[in-house]
Amino acid sequence: MPEQPASPEPHLPERLARAITLGGPIPVAQFMAAANAHYYATRDPLGAGGDFITAPEISQMFGELLGAWCADLWVRAGKPQIRYVELGPGRGTLAADALRAMANAGLRPPVHFVETSPVLRALQAERIQGAHFHDDVSSLPDDCPLLVIANEFFDALPVYQLVKASDGWRERRVACQDLIFLPVAGKRVPETVVPAGLREAPAGSIIESSPAGVAIARALAARVVKQGGAALIVDYGYDGPATGETLQAMKGHAFANPFEAPGEHDLTAHVDFTALAAIATLAGARVRGPVSQGDFLGSLGIAERAAMLARANRDEGERLAEAHRRLTSPADMGSLFRAMAIVSPDWPEPAGF
Repeated sequence: MPEQPASPEPHLPERLARAITLGGPIPVAQFMAAANAHYYATRDPLGAGGDFITAPEISQMFGELLGAWCADLWVRAGKPQIRYVELGPGRGTLAADALRAMANAGLRPPVHFVETSPVLRALQAERIQGAHFHDDVSSLPDDCPLLVIANEFFDALPVYQLVKASDGWRERRVACQDLIFLPVAGKRVPETVVPAGLREAPAGSIIESSPAGVAIARALAARVVKQGGAALIVDYGYDGPATGETLQAMKGHAFANPFEAPGEHDLTAHVDFTALAAIATLAGARVRGPVSQGDFLGSLGIAERAAMLARANRDEGERLAEAHRRLTSPADMGSLFRAMAIVSPDWPEPAGF
């Protein structure tokens, strides 16, 4: 009897719907994790033809200045042997620009990428020859200091949500009916899990937390305390704890419903920098910032770099001025995005703070 072909794997919405039917509504974090895992594994989401654009894709200046930040810290630390690490390195654009700037200072470190998407890994391997890949931070080298860059990485990590109901705080979950996904209030949670200052928030208030983000910040801090080095986090975020839903979806450079068509949108949430700073400090690291991206890049010399590039490329002046504005203006990325450093207690003060 001929072998029957295997049944095709159900699409992500069908798989999520089946899981919800069998086990009931799932946490928002579980929904977000599944959606983003599928999304990033199946496409290159960046650029004009994708769903969003990041700072390294706007201008080479961003990656060059972060590379110069790494090189400056390395020089003042005595030029030890180090590894360059990037979390969620996109197409490898930031790394290429940063490594070029580092090389100008005599720093040519081995490169390690934390990336799970096979599509993006292929692009990164083509861009950065000899890069080493990791599924998570646990397998990063432990034999020397690390200089870590995490640009728009923490915002894509899953967040749990609590919603204030008339009878107290409840975990926000995702239900499904006929492949239509929508958030619902789940079981009540103990009041002790809610920050004291937020417990009396009005009905309908939402609190977000990212245990995954806190765990990674803790791991990075432990690494730099033990091995030396620093981690630079650049992302959009806030000083928590605070109420307010920040979960959002991007599709074709426009906002979309985050609960519609899971796996087809980029899902992100604002980063609680206070939570990351607190856990890094508890691990023994020094924390600097957060400061606005505009102030950070300004202190690193982005205006001077833009002027230098404009003199060398006369026909690029207008484009460079626009990139400078987008990266630093409070009306664009300058205020919403923030920079924070987690530094070994034995290393020098980082620039920009």
